[in-house]
Amino acid sequence: MPAERFQFTGSEGQQLAAALDTPEGDIRAYALFAHCFTCGKDVLAAKRIAVALAAKGIAVLRFDFTGLGSSEGDFANSTFSSNVADLVHAADHLRETRQAPAILIGHSLGGAAILAAATQIPDARAVVTIAAPSDPAHVTGLFADRIEDIRRHGKAEVALAGRPFTITNQFLDDIAEHGLMTHVAKLHKALLVMHAPTDDAVSIDNATRIFVAAKHPKSFVSLAGADHLLSDRRDAAYVADVVAAWVTRYLDSAASEETADLGEAPRQVVVRETRNSKFQQIVSIGPHRLLADEPVPAGGEDTGPGPYDFVLASLGACTSMTMRLYADRKSLPLARTTVTLSHRKIHAEDCAECETRAGMLDQIDMVIAMEGALDAEQRKRLMEIADKCPVHRTLTSEIRILTRAAD
Repeated sequence: MPAERFQFTGSEGQQLAAALDTPEGDIRAYALFAHCFTCGKDVLAAKRIAVALAAKGIAVLRFDFTGLGSSEGDFANSTFSSNVADLVHAADHLRETRQAPAILIGHSLGGAAILAAATQIPDARAVVTIAAPSDPAHVTGLFADRIEDIRRHGKAEVALAGRPFTITNQFLDDIAEHGLMTHVAKLHKALLVMHAPTDDAVSIDNATRIFVAAKHPKSFVSLAGADHLLSDRRDAAYVADVVAAWVTRYLDSAASEETADLGEAPRQVVVRETRNSKFQQIVSIGPHRLLADEPVPAGGEDTGPGPYDFVLASLGACTSMTMRLYADRKSLPLARTTVTLSHRKIHAEDCAECETRAGMLDQIDMVIAMEGALDAEQRKRLMEIADKCPVHRTLTSEIRILTRAAD
């Protein structure tokens, strides 16, 4: 679903440009996203993470700070403090027009700003930092060779990411005054620190300082192999996957209770195009949100499993669950089951036991590994039970599919 574009009033009266990415179905929670220094709301990392979280039922507000992107104001007049104030105003806007943000997410310097703003956003229950510095003054390393000029003349133009920006004494003074670790120690919210060990822009030591300063509950996730800007689409998708799963523990218990009984009755599966790419679909199953796509060689962007992947996953899950039910009922020492599946086309003439004698057939290869002190007879029986799972029976029996146009 395309992001909703609008403006809201920032801390100093300027109109700030914002985008709200919302799910196709029910909204589990709202999140506020702060982007990196001199970036904008549409920087790839921010946009990809927001879109992926929306696909998982989390609406995400991202906006351009003062003087950046399509927002009003002069960047030269902005400071770290004004960015923090703008984040608080963005949260206020969400609270007034939709729902207060339960999740705060910040990337790079945006992560530091989120930590500083979190205590002023009481509704937020979970905070996520991605490649964030432990000291906002870390950003001055990007223009260390110009600091003397800034101090001498009161301001200077510096090149950042190939673009000119004016940095003032006011910015340097303001950023030097922030004791970010004091904010972290008083956070009183769940914290997830995400950082790449090989980040060459903001070292992993920054994540260590943030994590040590924070009180529990706190978690750390390594973004192994990722660069600072999460330029690889797969890294942004991984961040969204982890955040969506982690934050569930800290959302309102009322929301969990509301969806707790959805599994008791058969649930509809709704699949809808996102139009974010050629093949990407959002799959809604009760409270669950998944992405479906095709792999790159097939013309997709591989943002989610393909249709046959879902078929194999369904068969594999059903097989493992059926074996577990039987093993528990018979008190068999089955410690863990692992089912590995693949799909391919074969020539009918190569299948002696198949009824079809010409053309091509679908074949699913399924390998089952069983852990535990099982004897040969128990393993044999469990393998027999594996082929009795309901999905297996559905796939190997006559299936009737009725298709009609929506009213």
